[in-house]
Amino acid sequence: MIDPITRRRLSYRTLFVVIGLVLIFVRLMPVDHSPGGLPGPDLTLALTLAWVLRRPEYAPALLIVLVFLLEDIMFWRPIGLWALIVLGATEFLRRREQSLRDLPFALEWALVAGLLIAMVAVKRIVLLVTMVDQPSLGLELFQMLVTLAAYPVVVLVSRVAFGLRRAAPGEVDAYGHRM
Repeated sequence: MIDPITRRRLSYRTLFVVIGLVLIFVRLMPVDHSPGGLPGPDLTLALTLAWVLRRPEYAPALLIVLVFLLEDIMFWRPIGLWALIVLGATEFLRRREQSLRDLPFALEWALVAGLLIAMVAVKRIVLLVTMVDQPSLGLELFQMLVTLAAYPVVVLVSRVAFGLRRAAPGEVDAYGHRM
């Protein structure tokens, strides 16, 4: 019999992958959801950042890389570049998760905004150095803003629908280990 902590961890990890696959599938559908060809939010990225800030053990690095690598392949992006950038950003957040637990949501949102700006800048610099065609800066900035606007909704849905909340300072698991 599997213990409750491991079962919960595995169920949230499975849920993370399933949500990522559903979001990829929805974006691949031949229905234009955005007005005038404007890019929609990167919900997979918003979901990943929200989950890593709340419960980093539910979104391990390997699953993050696999989901974003699949996105790179399916959406004809430079393979591995966005996955590597997202991995770097999530590991940056993961290392600071304990100190960010009691951060008010407005500051968390500002942190995510700064991280999104840094991620887009790193991507554009790498594409510039390797002389690969880049998407329009305006469209990328618009997608970043729309993703940032969708972030509170993603956090709310994660909290209400999936019960994903931050670990309280000093909270311990069933084995007595600090979270």
